[in-house]
Amino acid sequence: MGREFRQFLLRGNVVDLAVGIVMGAAFVAVVNSLVGDMITPLIAAVVGRHAFDELHFTLNGSQFGYGAFVNALFSFVTVATAVFFLVVKPVNALLARSRSEPPADPTTKKCPECLSEIPLAARRCAHCTSQLAA
Repeated sequence: MGREFRQFLLRGNVVDLAVGIVMGAAFVAVVNSLVGDMITPLIAAVVGRHAFDELHFTLNGSQFGYGAFVNALFSFVTVATAVFFLVVKPVNALLARSRSEPPADPTTKKCPECLSEIPLAARRCAHCTSQLAA
C-alpha cells in the first residue's frame, strides 16, 4: 500500500498540480498586494476615501462592511485578467497553430479548356475530351 501511494504521489499530474497550486497561491498574494497597496489607494485618491476596508453601511443596527469585498473583487478581476492574457490566450494560440494541418498534396488539376477538376495523370479531359499536355 505504501508503494502504491508513493507511485500516486510521484505521477506527473500530481506533481504538476502541486506546482500549479503553489505558483497560483504566490501569484494571488502578489496580485492582492498590487490591489491593496497600489490600485485601491489610487482609486481612493480619486474618490476621496483613504481605505476601502473601512467602507460600511448600517441596516437595523447591523453593520455591513463592503470595503473588503471591493478589494477582493478588484483582486479577482485582476487575477482573472492576468490569467486570461498570460495563460489562456497563449495556450489557445499554440493549440490553434498545432492543430492546423499541412495542405495535402493535390490529386487533381483543372482542365485548361473547361476548367473542370480532372486527375493529375489524365491525358484527356473526361468532360470536354480535350487533349492535355503531359
